[in-house]
Amino acid sequence: MGGFFGAVGASDVISDVFFGVDYHTHLGTRRGGMAAYDKEIGLQREIHNIQNSPFRTKFADIFDDMKGSSAIGCISDYDPQPLLIRSKFGAYAICMIGVINNANELIEEYLSETGGHFNAMTAGATNSTELVAALINQKNGFAEGIKFAQSKIEGTASILILTSKGSLIAARDKLGRLPILIGKNENGYCVSFESFAYQKLGYDDFKELGPGEIVKLTRDSYTVLEKPQKEMRICSFLWSYYGYPTSTYEGVNVEVMRCRNGEIMAENDKATGVADDLDYVVGVPDSGIPHAIGYANQSKVPYARAFIKYTPSWSRSFTPTNQSERERVAKMKQIPVHDLIKDKKLLFVDDSIVRGTQLKETVEFLYDHGAKEVHMRSACPPIMYSCKYLNFSRATSDMELIARRTIMELEGEEGNKYISEYSDASTERGKKLRKAICEKLNFTSLEFQSLEGIIKAIGLEPCKLCTYCWNGKE
Repeated sequence: MGGFFGAVGASDVISDVFFGVDYHTHLGTRRGGMAAYDKEIGLQREIHNIQNSPFRTKFADIFDDMKGSSAIGCISDYDPQPLLIRSKFGAYAICMIGVINNANELIEEYLSETGGHFNAMTAGATNSTELVAALINQKNGFAEGIKFAQSKIEGTASILILTSKGSLIAARDKLGRLPILIGKNENGYCVSFESFAYQKLGYDDFKELGPGEIVKLTRDSYTVLEKPQKEMRICSFLWSYYGYPTSTYEGVNVEVMRCRNGEIMAENDKATGVADDLDYVVGVPDSGIPHAIGYANQSKVPYARAFIKYTPSWSRSFTPTNQSERERVAKMKQIPVHDLIKDKKLLFVDDSIVRGTQLKETVEFLYDHGAKEVHMRSACPPIMYSCKYLNFSRATSDMELIARRTIMELEGEEGNKYISEYSDASTERGKKLRKAICEKLNFTSLEFQSLEGIIKAIGLEPCKLCTYCWNGKE
């Protein structure tokens, strides 16, 4: 995934950007970077690997190494950024969040038409942010270049630029799949993916950019370079999973949505008479917890933490590259509360069920500690398509997804014609899917939130939400 934060003010903003970027650590675990502009020094930049150490640890010396009245920073799950670019517009720093699905085609087109070049990374790969910069530089200004880049890119690209004169240029992706929010205080302006990040730093809400909107910020001015488009497809998973609980997007708070989502799931279970004899409702840490609290409040079944994640020494930033080690770390984090598990009928709520590997181990872990029943609820519909718009739960094949893999096992290729039926719990195919996954993962019962339910919980018009991973509709 990834997230960025930038600020411009009358005085030094390095502290604001340091903490602002750190507040985006939940969105990525691979690279962190900051760039700043100072009138005397010019542009400066630092990038660090944060796979096995938190952003704030790697950048602890930034206050001695960098200064400036404007700065940007980024958390990235993939390419190192921000990059420093020298172009006909002058030097600038740039970072990007999103994904470019047609990168190879764009690179070949650029190389053949311009005779230019790219820095090659390991195995000859090209940094996506450098590709975005190359597209921007083909036009006569930042706004025109950004619009051109976004029109060429198949995928998603939200962009943040720090110019050689110290201004910031922020551009939300053309369909608004990701948020960009602007904050303001007496010192100047800031740009953020997460609203709470700037609120904690003393900025007030100023504006949320619309789809495709481009703005320029200086310490005392806010200029719209490109007006927002009407069509929006903001990612529904922002609320279900990867958005931070204290953030608000399009006027909808994440924590509030998740609790409401859990309430709707509990209402559905009550209507069907499923899992009505429970000891506890439990949330799978961390993002499953508020969904579970909503379920517990509505169902009147007590909420409990049957196991706790041990995070002091197993932080999210520690992500081994080896799959078996990642699975072992995930297991090491889970510390059981035996009295809340042994001989108990438990209903767990998770934010989603993607591949199912970790959930299977979690259920085995619960039964090993004496659980009588383990019911599972997914806070979103069955994931049927790997995301092609964001670097989130991206799979090399839809067959990596447990729902699609199970359909293949049940019906072969023919089953792909009936995906909508398999998603629907009321159909025969939908019941078979849930029964098969129950047997595969050893659940007592399984249900998914319906598409209608999660849209109701978010509260925005369906046409404004991206639900591609659930129904394949673009």
